[in-house]
Amino acid sequence: MTDSVIAVSGSTGLVGSRLVADLRTKGHRVIRLVRRPATGEDERTWGTGGCDLSGIGAVIHLAGESIASGIWTAARKRVILESRVDGTRSLAQACREHSVGHFVCASAAGFYGDRGEELLTEASPPGTGFLAEVCKAWESEALDAAPIVTRIRFGQILSWDGGALATQARLYRFFLGARLGNGQQWMPWISHADACAALGFALETRLDGPLNLTAPVAARQEEFHARMARRLGRPAFPAVPAFLLDLFPGGFGRELLRSSAKILPERLQSAGFAWKHPDLETFLE
Repeated sequence: MTDSVIAVSGSTGLVGSRLVADLRTKGHRVIRLVRRPATGEDERTWGTGGCDLSGIGAVIHLAGESIASGIWTAARKRVILESRVDGTRSLAQACREHSVGHFVCASAAGFYGDRGEELLTEASPPGTGFLAEVCKAWESEALDAAPIVTRIRFGQILSWDGGALATQARLYRFFLGARLGNGQQWMPWISHADACAALGFALETRLDGPLNLTAPVAARQEEFHARMARRLGRPAFPAVPAFLLDLFPGGFGRELLRSSAKILPERLQSAGFAWKHPDLETFLE
């Protein structure tokens, strides 16, 4: 990598904590961007008021309010949107002020919305719905932050150490695991290890523009359900009916739990990235 000093927001999260360790192992100095007062040379405070990015070669922006930690009330949706738009706007402005060369900004597979059987690449247009609108607004704030701007569209990040997979594993262990809806929806996903490796790869290869961070072999929700049950030695119970999922307010169940997006990581493939877990079989069995 050519950017030897890298600033990371969201550095204590599931992806950020591992990414920071990976980057330091490779010899890079990593500056954690923190909301509280900085306590050492490897921390700097940031917020909507700005951030000192002097001497920083690249910024990886991962911070944002979780979309899955609460029901989507109108107030909750506003917090989700503002945390992404306002935070990205602040860091993008700081990047411009301090001539940062590369801005890597997290976005999400929700950019594409619910697309059924359509094959989606980075060239596909955005979808509709709350998550798609959030992602579009989020990405638009990053566009002119630096000479190179990588917009990372994360699929669901699977890790046994946290996030949605750890929650689902607990349900399966208590015999409560079940597929969602009819199970035919495509589930964009990537392993924790591959997500962090792909972020480092994007820095190293200076990939500009949108970048899908998903596994190259797409999986339907019913396949995920069957493999989880087999991995954990539990019976594969019937589905949670779609009408029950749709009872969650604000579109939470419809958009998060049963939408379908068959996403191909075309640009990562073209650039030569090698996945550790290219399919669910290599990850879950």
